[in-house]
Amino acid sequence: MRRTILVSLALLLVAGLALTGCQARKQVITVATDATWPPFESVNEQTKELEGFDIDLMNAIAKEAGLEIKWVNVPFDSLLAGLASGQYDVGMAVITITPERQQQMLFSDPYYNAGQLIAVRVETTDINGPADLKGKKAGGQLGTTGVMEIEKIEGCEAKIYDTIDQAFLDLMNGQIDAVVADSPLVWGYVGKYPDKIKSVGEPFTEEYYGIAVRKGAEDLLAKINKGLAAVKAKGLIDELNNQWVKGTR
Repeated sequence: MRRTILVSLALLLVAGLALTGCQARKQVITVATDATWPPFESVNEQTKELEGFDIDLMNAIAKEAGLEIKWVNVPFDSLLAGLASGQYDVGMAVITITPERQQQMLFSDPYYNAGQLIAVRVETTDINGPADLKGKKAGGQLGTTGVMEIEKIEGCEAKIYDTIDQAFLDLMNGQIDAVVADSPLVWGYVGKYPDKIKSVGEPFTEEYYGIAVRKGAEDLLAKINKGLAAVKAKGLIDELNNQWVKGTR
């Protein structure tokens, strides 16, 4: 009888440990980013690790939501295509919420307002806003709202790049007249190269970043929105803005 009780207790203990292990196991999700958009996502030159506003925010959301992240660094157009095809679970790369993208993927609640802004060389005096780009050559990254805005400007020649750093390099080298990109990104590059480029005017659009989620993953989206609400309530957005964005202006 005593042996039977001991065996039963042992079985209950094993079952309990197994259950605890199941409860503790986190859902693993693949999060794609394009780490060429400082200060929101980039690769630290020393550590070779991903860093930035978006990286810290998504890691904090995952912690709140009980998710484990597998980060993947890919070009922006491949990121959008991979989300649309279900190759990635989540996209976190300053992705502006647009009606066209909402047809191909789900979006979290907005987490940042970032309009388009123009960058020019420091010696440029005849470009102060979108209207001044008529007759000029402006660069932007493939698949971004910056390119969409350039293409709306009559008489402006759009030069499209695979990565935004190539656009800024051509700007500094005099190959193009301006770059149009998200305002925090422009401020980041201006902060890095203040002797070569400057921003002009104010952001001329109102756009909101969202966390993109593959279609059909409504349960995952709900977890992300819950985690986002939790970190917002703790003031993390303001903290990250002070740390990563305001310091570049």
